[in-house]
Amino acid sequence: MEQLRHFIARLFRRPARPGPAAGDDSHPLDRERLRELERRIEYRIRTEDHFVRALLHRSYLQHKRFAGSSNERMEFLGDSILNLIVGEYLYNHYPRAEEGDLTKMRSRLVNRKALAAYAKAIGLADFILTSPSASSGLGKGQDTIAADTFEAIIAAIYLDGGFDEARRFVERRVLSAVKSGAVLTADDNYKSMLLEYAQANGLGIPRYTIVLEEGPDHDRTFTVEVSLTDGRRGRGKGKNKKEAEQAAAARALEHLS
Repeated sequence: MEQLRHFIARLFRRPARPGPAAGDDSHPLDRERLRELERRIEYRIRTEDHFVRALLHRSYLQHKRFAGSSNERMEFLGDSILNLIVGEYLYNHYPRAEEGDLTKMRSRLVNRKALAAYAKAIGLADFILTSPSASSGLGKGQDTIAADTFEAIIAAIYLDGGFDEARRFVERRVLSAVKSGAVLTADDNYKSMLLEYAQANGLGIPRYTIVLEEGPDHDRTFTVEVSLTDGRRGRGKGKNKKEAEQAAAARALEHLS
């Protein structure tokens, strides 16, 4: 029996993780960059290998002859974890929504464009390991790389610290965007809905005011506040004024309801 246990243990023993190929014995991320990554993602890294692997794009392996594995498997795991956390949030916060509506809401929160925006918010591109051609010649392909890496980082946090830590990260980076109005969960015209409600209840015409503009000219973020005659108001963000106004109207409707 003891011999059988040893045989099974050897059979399922994980092979040693391959390191850099001959001629390239450098670590792809130094400690200083990993510490900065910790600050960006607001998480203390325990096992560095998880995060190095999460940041490895397949093009880097070919360019540097680095004998590791790319982040594609971690992207798969992170996608599953992200969908579970977001799905649970929507299920609990929208009890009257039908299955189809919940699916649409989740899609808006976890599509490639949204994920790339979350990655950009923490400057994840500063850490992604790619070949020079991949980092400079793909145009919109950069958004896909950033989105995939964001999912891989979720997997790294999950493997390193467990599900609760992964949930906290998603809540900070994804679900907070819902609560602030930076990402809308539906295609409804919230401005029209708010106007209809306000006029039906004697609250006048909603007034929209830009309270903050952030970022460079090519990547501005607007914060808009909407107010009604009774003093109630809502605030939302967007990449343009129209999007920010819709987000502000959505928040005002939440307060009114």
